[in-house]
Amino acid sequence: MRALANERRLQVLEWLKDPAAHFPAQTDGDLVKDGVCGVLIAKKLGVSQPTISEHLNILSQAGLLRPKRIKQWTFYKRDEARIREMKRALLKNI
Repeated sequence: MRALANERRLQVLEWLKDPAAHFPAQTDGDLVKDGVCGVLIAKKLGVSQPTISEHLNILSQAGLLRPKRIKQWTFYKRDEARIREMKRALLKNI
């Protein structure tokens, strides 16, 4: 739940629902298939690399994002199955 308790992390999750609509094309990695480079996410959110790394790490540890290394970059994609699972668990407990 801590992963979802931050507006910036929620914004990143929202953008990653439709990465092609929110991010420019990347040199390495397909926006939809591979995910979005952390550098692009940091730039769009207007935060530093260490700040976005912490947010993305929290979302990844919660299972909401799947990181993928391509060359020296890390790309992030939503884990839709895990997000659905968390939604069901949350609704069940409310």
